[in-house]
Amino acid sequence: MIIDLSGKKALVGGSSKGIGLGIARQLAESGASVCLMARDKIKLEEIIDELPKNNYQDHKYLLVDFSNFEKFKSIIKNYLSTNSIDILVNNTQGPPAGNSLSKDIESYQEAFDLLFKCVVYTTSLVVPQMQKNKWGRIINVTSVSVKEPLNYLVLSNSIRSALVAWAKSLSVDIGKDGITINSILTGYFDTERIKELNKEKSKSLNISEDEVLEKMKSLVPVNRLGKIDEYGYLVSFLSSDKAAYINGTSIPIDGGLLKSY
Repeated sequence: MIIDLSGKKALVGGSSKGIGLGIARQLAESGASVCLMARDKIKLEEIIDELPKNNYQDHKYLLVDFSNFEKFKSIIKNYLSTNSIDILVNNTQGPPAGNSLSKDIESYQEAFDLLFKCVVYTTSLVVPQMQKNKWGRIINVTSVSVKEPLNYLVLSNSIRSALVAWAKSLSVDIGKDGITINSILTGYFDTERIKELNKEKSKSLNISEDEVLEKMKSLVPVNRLGKIDEYGYLVSFLSSDKAAYINGTSIPIDGGLLKSY
């Protein structure tokens, strides 16, 4: 099966590293023009130079900080006032780790701004464009923790669950316009974020980071972490015409980590 996204324009959050970078690379490989969003200008410029341009794509980047909602709101509104988007990949950095006893109400508000408001606001700007074109793809990068909460990630568990419910609601309203929205439930991937979380686990459990990693892999039936390219393959498929009948779903990509159906 060949995924051809030639002529499509994609906006990908958190795309200077990790899963976001894997997504951006694969969308570009499939022929889309990609606009990256992240905080690190040097990395973004390096990635722009490396992205495939076999279909004469025009790759761009936006310097944004998802943790500063008001500033993000201004930047994204200005960009989308003059640029149309066919494929929106909602992906932000994760909120700080911690259990339910370690977080105050301000922490939940910050996580809500980061994980929910940034996504909903950006989506609200691109949907009218997509409705006019009678075509669009919206993909939310979320977590397996919305189905099976991880107690050390209470902020992520809570707010991402709200996001998935919102996405399901939106899918009913926009499906008739040729627009699909789907959420991907992310398992354990080989990223800097996992390394940061494992470092914290190592300290709290008083074991080495290597031991933490081995315990993590043992929970996954395929006995390894996911690769960011594998994530990109799924997003490219969901972004294509071949996935036009997939809408309002929550799709795990976790090597079988989730124990539930």
